Amino acid sequence: MNINRRVLLGSLALGATGVVPALAQDSKGLIVIITPSHDNPFFKAEADGADARARELGYETLILVHDDDANKQSELFDLAIARGAKAIILDNAGAEASVAPIQRAKDAGIPSFLIDREITQSGIAVSQIVSNNYQGAQLGAEEFVRLMGEEGEYVELLGKESDTNAGIRSAGYHDIIDQYPGLTMVAQQTANWSQTEAYAVMESMLQANPGIKGVISGNDTMAMGAWAALEAAGRTDVIVVGFDGSNDVRDSILAGGIKATVLQPAYAIAQMAVDQAHRYLTEGTTGLEEKQLVDCVLITPENASRLETFSLAS
Repeated sequence: MNINRRVLLGSLALGATGVVPALAQDSKGLIVIITPSHDNPFFKAEADGADARARELGYETLILVHDDDANKQSELFDLAIARGAKAIILDNAGAEASVAPIQRAKDAGIPSFLIDREITQSGIAVSQIVSNNYQGAQLGAEEFVRLMGEEGEYVELLGKESDTNAGIRSAGYHDIIDQYPGLTMVAQQTANWSQTEAYAVMESMLQANPGIKGVISGNDTMAMGAWAALEAAGRTDVIVVGFDGSNDVRDSILAGGIKATVLQPAYAIAQMAVDQAHRYLTEGTTGLEEKQLVDCVLITPENASRLETFSLAS
């Protein structure tokens, strides 16, 4: 098994030989944190939140990145099992593809606690803690409709097809927007959660549909790519609404660029997962249902200044 791929490490570092050193004698054990690429600040916030809480509770941590590659994720689970992890905190690399490695960890006596993305089966992970993507998408759609004045042509940027959140957010958007006959979707295309892809897709959409008035995006990263393409084309009149609550979009909102986003509290959710892992390891139960929804918050120019690293100050 090749573990020398893109692996990011927290408080437990690999030695020069590639061998993970033994845990400290006073450690409560190892918690492995696995997320998509930290190039997306949302996933970095998840890893940072889980890492901070786990170390606060007395655990050592191993922070790994699967890059949305299900095969790499499977290898990382093998690494976690080989290291005798006490628990795994996971933002998964595919709702269906993640079932087998989570089951493999469970069979090895290692419980998994999922954040951000659900899997297709229940009873394998101990917890699945996700933002209420449907509720959040409806908040974003309501603001989008208001900003659009209930009329005009718009386009939609979709997330990665293998991610259930992409479909849930799109459904939430359309259950609101489709109630307004004056709003017409003239294009809909995936940009796979990528800023670079969103830039290219937005360029093509704009060329084919020069009359568009709005863009609704499945996440902030794609919203930023779309906004960059619109700026390059001199179309800063186009209304863009995102989803996630990133600092980049916050700054754009405050500068009068992107108009709104929807915050899903990534940092707090990751810490909730670690708290539940700790309770499960010490008491044998989390005391909670497996599937848990955390409500999202609309971010506009009125409250954007209170947003920092996927958390809204009171």
